[in-house]
Amino acid sequence: MVSARSPERITSANIIDAYIQKTSEIARRLPHDEIERVVDILHEAWKGRRTIFTMGNGGSASTATHLACDLAKCTIAPGRHRLKVMALVDNIPLVSAWTNDSGFGSIYAEQLDPWLEEGDVLIGLSVHGGSGAGDAGPWSQNLLQAVKLARERGARVIGFSGFGGGGLKELSEECLVIPVEDEPMGTPLVESYHVLLHHLVCTALKLRIAENGDV
Repeated sequence: MVSARSPERITSANIIDAYIQKTSEIARRLPHDEIERVVDILHEAWKGRRTIFTMGNGGSASTATHLACDLAKCTIAPGRHRLKVMALVDNIPLVSAWTNDSGFGSIYAEQLDPWLEEGDVLIGLSVHGGSGAGDAGPWSQNLLQAVKLARERGARVIGFSGFGGGGLKELSEECLVIPVEDEPMGTPLVESYHVLLHHLVCTALKLRIAENGDV
């Protein structure tokens, strides 16, 4: 039986019940209105035939690729034009070239520079949203550099974050922040819910596209 509340101290003996309990708590707290606005932004990009770019680091890089795949393929509706989508994490030689020449913080902004136009959409995924730091310095500054470029160009910015949202929340037009603050479950729960939400967004977007005439 799942306990009524997660234990204060997570151990190997109670991690399963605690994890399941926390996933249920998060589901009840997801921001419905903000999810709807994210779908609105993407639908407007589809109507305007704009390009959507995705980016992330670590596990969020894999989610960025997954999201780009689903936006491109799983939103197709018969008789409607398709979304234009690019994952900025996928060109490994280009990512390594920009890292080698200009540092890891440059990899997304420099890729976007020749492509990004007004009305395009940049989606950033990050567990901490640029808050916190590790051995290499502050986290996810490459995301924030790209977001700042997007805002300068008049592009729209969507964030997926957790742990309060960090700089990604501050700079995004809409940011879906998973309400988790604690480790050791925080990072896996945030990353898991980002995938859950991106599936929801893509499904809702496909229905919206199918229900509206082509433009």
